[in-house]
Amino acid sequence: MRVGAIPLGAGRGRPYRDPVTTQVIVLNGGSSSGKSGILRCLQQVLPDPWLAAAIDSLVDAMPARMQSSDGGIEFAADGGVHVGADFRTLQDAWMQGVAATARAGARVIVDDVFLGGAGTQAGWRAVLDGLDVLWVGVRCDGAVAEGREIARGDRVHGMAAKQAELVHHGVAYDVEVDTTHRESLDCAQAIAAHVA
Repeated sequence: MRVGAIPLGAGRGRPYRDPVTTQVIVLNGGSSSGKSGILRCLQQVLPDPWLAAAIDSLVDAMPARMQSSDGGIEFAADGGVHVGADFRTLQDAWMQGVAATARAGARVIVDDVFLGGAGTQAGWRAVLDGLDVLWVGVRCDGAVAEGREIARGDRVHGMAAKQAELVHHGVAYDVEVDTTHRESLDCAQAIAAHVA
């Protein structure tokens, strides 16, 4: 299915009926929702090799000073995340690079957090225009995600609860999975059923 074929207002629960020749899978969910585990399982269950493109890897690749500058990315004590102009510039370049990689023939799974909800999806739609994309919502109850966040120990407390619903506002999906009581492998298999 072409990127532009799914209207932004399609809403939750819209069934994705037939497998397509998918070039990009975009996983969107809040912090500690289980996206990374699903991505690794997808790489195992899908027959072709898929590259991972994770927003966490982008953040890790940026200079450390980007986490303490107004133009970079700030993780507030209450779990909020604020991004500045320098971060957006690098993020836009990263997104273009992901799209170029898919256009060059690689299949790519994107692990992202749509802090801007529908606006973030619109940005991805623009760079992925002309590619076959499967949009996947990864949901998790905020309290469960918060428990995972605490167990991980590498996230600002409160981030998972703040993002649990925020990242899905106005976003249209082909497939949705809920990791609250479902394992990553099971979710990956459900997603893989829609990939050809």
